[in-house]
Amino acid sequence: MRIEVLAWSRGRKRLTVILSDVVLSLAATWIAFSLRLDTLNVPTPIQARIYLIAPLIAIPIFVRLGLYRAIFRYSGQAALVATAKAIALYTLVLSVVLFSTQWEMVPRSLGILQPLVFLILIGASRAFARFWLAGLERQQGGEAMKRLLIFGAGTAGVQTAVAMAVSRQFKLVGFVDDDPAKVGRSINGVMVSSARDMKRLVQEDDITDVLLAMPNATRQRRLSIVQSLNALPVHVRTLPSLADLATGRVTVQDFRELDIEDLLGRDPVPPQAELMARDVTGKVVMVTGAGGSIGSELCRCIALQRPQTLLLLDHNEYGLYRIHQELEALCRIHALEVVLTPLLGSVTQSERMQALCAMHRPGTVYHAAAYKHVPMVESNPGEGVLNNVFGTLTMAMAARACGVQRFVLVSTDKAVRPTNIMGATKRMAELALQAMAAQPQATLFSMVRFGNVLGSSGSVVPLFRQQLASGGPLTVTHPDVTRYFMTIPEAAQLVLQAGAMGQGGDVFVLDMGEPVKIIDLAHRMVQLSGLSVRDAANPQGEIDISITGLRPGEKLFEELLIGDNPQPTQHPRIMKAQEAYLPWPVLERHLQDLRTAALANDETAMRTILAQCVQGFPAPNVNNQDH
Repeated sequence: MRIEVLAWSRGRKRLTVILSDVVLSLAATWIAFSLRLDTLNVPTPIQARIYLIAPLIAIPIFVRLGLYRAIFRYSGQAALVATAKAIALYTLVLSVVLFSTQWEMVPRSLGILQPLVFLILIGASRAFARFWLAGLERQQGGEAMKRLLIFGAGTAGVQTAVAMAVSRQFKLVGFVDDDPAKVGRSINGVMVSSARDMKRLVQEDDITDVLLAMPNATRQRRLSIVQSLNALPVHVRTLPSLADLATGRVTVQDFRELDIEDLLGRDPVPPQAELMARDVTGKVVMVTGAGGSIGSELCRCIALQRPQTLLLLDHNEYGLYRIHQELEALCRIHALEVVLTPLLGSVTQSERMQALCAMHRPGTVYHAAAYKHVPMVESNPGEGVLNNVFGTLTMAMAARACGVQRFVLVSTDKAVRPTNIMGATKRMAELALQAMAAQPQATLFSMVRFGNVLGSSGSVVPLFRQQLASGGPLTVTHPDVTRYFMTIPEAAQLVLQAGAMGQGGDVFVLDMGEPVKIIDLAHRMVQLSGLSVRDAANPQGEIDISITGLRPGEKLFEELLIGDNPQPTQHPRIMKAQEAYLPWPVLERHLQDLRTAALANDETAMRTILAQCVQGFPAPNVNNQDH
């Protein structure tokens, strides 16, 4: 029966509250008479008029001021203020009635005393209803309210605690903080404990969730906290960045899952403004592959540098539409006077690329268009060659013919001693630009090579998220496979800065930090979700990790350099590689043969030609058992 109360219609609930307020009004009138006359009141006929008049005045005022629109189990300070205003108006009306009638045996002070008692009774009833109904709601949900620890007793943490009290979705058990000056103190009745006591608190207080309310904390600090919770069954969440909290207001809706980007990505080095703007501000800039992961982030970074025109080129209509809409909104928000021009077409279309460059005259081209999924290109080698090699070559030649000042190729660490077609095609594209750069010309060609970007369409992170959402298993190809990782924003900023330093034929290599074992990444993502891995050591875990075996062309380890001794640049995370290349007359003959083989979809011929040009790529007879 008690649980059924929550299922009552809104009208039935409202009528119940109105009737209870009528009863409380009668009770307040009796208490006020008894206190004022110093005896238990037995109302006379005249006094009975007050018992009747009081609810007739109060209920219409309460209805008019919206007291019966509140949902008690979620009501907070605003509801209390509204109640106080209603009682104040009620006091005024009742006092006017009593002073104007001057009934016998009805004290005029009753106009103040009765509303005061009425306010106390209503406040108590609302508080009781709030906690009772919230308890019924938890019973109906079949589970106890989640028990929360907030890591961080600063401004964000305190605002979060206020949000907790209103939302009733979590029970705040305590704060945890590194600052010794805060430890042992109480914030709104909740104790602040030392970070060293985190494990004990989680175990003793049955903590289910930990919220990192530290929007300005470094990723290393976040990582150390999460690592300290690895063996504990808690769900880790976080608040947005300081910029997102600039309004000074926190709600439960601001909570987000602690993404793996928060842990794997390094603390970014602030971009050098002069390098960011050098080839962009006030100029016509083209981005190929603008709808892709890297291309779209490049567009965002470029737009904020206020180019004159930003040309968005992609062969994917929906991807192009989406980034164009997003950039238009970005320009409105930041009052950017940037001409955004979406261009639909493929970089393999020579005449189309020549016409676009001749029409729009870009000063800088960032070439991010590529097929980059290793298994997909391995299954479609001809298309991979045509898009990655000859799409790059077509775009570079169009840029050179139209006097483009800088052409920057977005490359990959998979181009270094590749074992797959995708990596070999990207290295072949690098070789083509290196050979073109060695010829006298106005266009400066350069390449920027880096590893995996977190959250891109080709990254393992979105795959793991999808597998977690469906209950697992998480699939890892080999227990020893490792990869370099970088966040998309950092990669895009470094591409802009590296491209600005190019002198012609440069191969820039980004500092990717330390490589990460993919199986460790899988474990971290399971732990961040508040779950545990099911294995021999923990057969009761919720998520399996399955080893599926290396895919065709997949390497255990990726490299960033072919040669040795990379040279430093003016940016601490950008290096310049010293790598050999083939002269254009020699490379041109190989390119002609490669195009013929790609158009004929002759995989053996393509692999043979790539092996002749790309250092480390195996000839077909070395690895043909995989194909």
